[in-house]
Amino acid sequence: MSETYNLFAIRLGYVDRIARDNFLTDPHLSGAMRLDFDMWVVRGDERIVVVDTGFSRDAGERRGRVLQRRPAESLRELGIAPEDVTDVVVTHLHYDHAGNLGDFPGARIWIQGAEVAYATGDSMRHPPLSHFFDVDDVCDIVRRTFDGRVRQIDGVHTLVEGVELHRVGGHTPGLQVVRVHTERGWVVLASDALHYYANLELRNPFPAIVDVPEMLAAFDTVVELADGPDHVVPGHDPAVMDRYGAVSDDLPDGIVALHRQPATHLAPSHH
Repeated sequence: MSETYNLFAIRLGYVDRIARDNFLTDPHLSGAMRLDFDMWVVRGDERIVVVDTGFSRDAGERRGRVLQRRPAESLRELGIAPEDVTDVVVTHLHYDHAGNLGDFPGARIWIQGAEVAYATGDSMRHPPLSHFFDVDDVCDIVRRTFDGRVRQIDGVHTLVEGVELHRVGGHTPGLQVVRVHTERGWVVLASDALHYYANLELRNPFPAIVDVPEMLAAFDTVVELADGPDHVVPGHDPAVMDRYGAVSDDLPDGIVALHRQPATHLAPSHH
């Protein structure tokens, strides 16, 4: 039997977007739709795993994004010292997921080799592709690879019993999702395989895509890996804080427990 982990989502910041811009094809939505910038923490007896590390203040300022809290500060709110983090999983190298790696000096970093190859390859000469990345974050991964701290994996990898990494691609060539065994079963941190619950509900993906067939297939993979629809956690949906907030009132504001069963009476996120 796999070890059981506590699993948390932490909101680092947010931005308001035009609703229809969050879908590949017109979802017939009007108005604004908030996008949260989240990170996740997997806490076990022996391992503390951070999944994604938000964006740096410099990258946020260049893009008009507000970083409300740094990842290291957020961990202290959970009683975790940043230097006690054993592992950092980078789901992909987009600027809002791969900054602040220096906040966790003792951690081994896990990333798909396909992601590093893409972010350091010929595709980055095209601004419509490279603008999602911050060059300092990409250089940081390369430097830390030379330091021996980065593990570039390929496909499916068991980080530790009860924590699995699965490459799904689509959004980027090396996008990986994280499957975590909790007290309520297997929960999947979908990261940007789906930004919102509505992307999955409508089978209408977020439009930042390098491979549309892979992106659509990732929906199926995420559902298959999870123990139920309410065991899938999207990467940017404010509804995560709403759905889990009712069972997380013992935690600081902006931090929710994903290992607890969420509220089920809330309306779909695209309403």
